[in-house]
Amino acid sequence: MKSALLRFIPALALPVLLMATPTASARQDPAPVRAEVARFLNIQSRSLPGEVSIQVGDFATDNVLPPCVQLEAFLPPGSRQWGRLTVGVRCLAPSAWSAYVPAEVRVRGVYLVTATPLTAGQIVGPDDLRREIGELSTQATDVLTDPSQAVGHAARISLAAGKPLAASNLRLPPAVVQGQPVKVISRGPGFQVANDGTALSTASDGQGAQVRLSTGQVVRGVARNGGFVEIITP
Repeated sequence: MKSALLRFIPALALPVLLMATPTASARQDPAPVRAEVARFLNIQSRSLPGEVSIQVGDFATDNVLPPCVQLEAFLPPGSRQWGRLTVGVRCLAPSAWSAYVPAEVRVRGVYLVTATPLTAGQIVGPDDLRREIGELSTQATDVLTDPSQAVGHAARISLAAGKPLAASNLRLPPAVVQGQPVKVISRGPGFQVANDGTALSTASDGQGAQVRLSTGQVVRGVARNGGFVEIITP
């Protein structure tokens, strides 16, 4: 069971970007701002695999923001969930303002590495993988953590043994290949018809594929593993 460790540290003391209309006399207390960031990141990190450690950076004590009674943290669009990041905090009442606080979310857990060298196009099997424990937040954002995410997929590129395995390194093998004889299964309410044909395109399981039937008619359906194309009629 993973745990979330919350720590406030000065080491992440980076410049804080503030956007508001200055007031001459009031300043926002940094403590509730940093507490809101910690609360938000703790919730966001619950779905992350492994042990999570959250560090919240400093918030400028000499800010000129009006004191806020209702704070709301958010991640800017395109932000990743772990690693070094910037968390936005907006004031909802009594005055509207926004500020940004640096933070770091570190995740230690299990990820997959190649147990043997993989060649481009090779179908990955269970013996081609092994698990390692390390810092997930230093790996690619799409690093794989479970063998079921990789077994049966084809390597897009050649990979040496011991390399972390990411989703972008893999692709599903084709279910049908252009020029291959295929079986076309047409299904609908109360009927099922099978025809022979030739695939006019290469497609993975679940992708659309065109087939020329033995009659010369060209139809489109969904490629399925096993060399057949499925057509569903409502």
